Amino acid sequence: MALGMALSFIAAGCSTHPQNMKPIYGSVNPPPEVNPMPSIQTPNPFTEQQMPTMVPFPTEYPGHTNWAENPDQLKDYTVHFAYDSSAVPTSDKSKIASVADFLRSNPNAAVRVEGNCDERGTEEYNRSLGERRALAAREALVGLGIDSGRVDTISYGEDKPVDTRHNQAAWKKNRRADFVVLTPPGK
Repeated sequence: MALGMALSFIAAGCSTHPQNMKPIYGSVNPPPEVNPMPSIQTPNPFTEQQMPTMVPFPTEYPGHTNWAENPDQLKDYTVHFAYDSSAVPTSDKSKIASVADFLRSNPNAAVRVEGNCDERGTEEYNRSLGERRALAAREALVGLGIDSGRVDTISYGEDKPVDTRHNQAAWKKNRRADFVVLTPPGK
């Protein structure tokens, strides 16, 4: 009798397992009897030839590669930031307006905004703060009607100081966004 009950228990247990289960890679599937949700099959609306192509999100934007660079042309319009800030100071908004005027007068040119920091803070923090400063200057240009595709950004963090001393005067000079004029090859 015990043998009969064991065989009927095993037979009943085997009949409840679903067939043709596909594993989900990267996860552990719970046993089917624990998962109360039924499997739902949805039809694929695309044939093999119609499947949309997945384009990977770029990890780095190429910008205006191979364009001539002139870091001196807009040197007088460098924007300086307050300590630990990425807000464009009111006193420097006229500099951004001048850069926007330059871009309007030179429709083939573009600019790269280079965000910089002083040496205080970790390398990662300064890289992030430099990026926020470059983006703030870029957004100010876009707000003045400049096409965003004409403005590249990069952060140098603390890597490109204009003053290498270790004091307040030097740190004030190094908290900045520089504008580099970019012109197409052959122009």
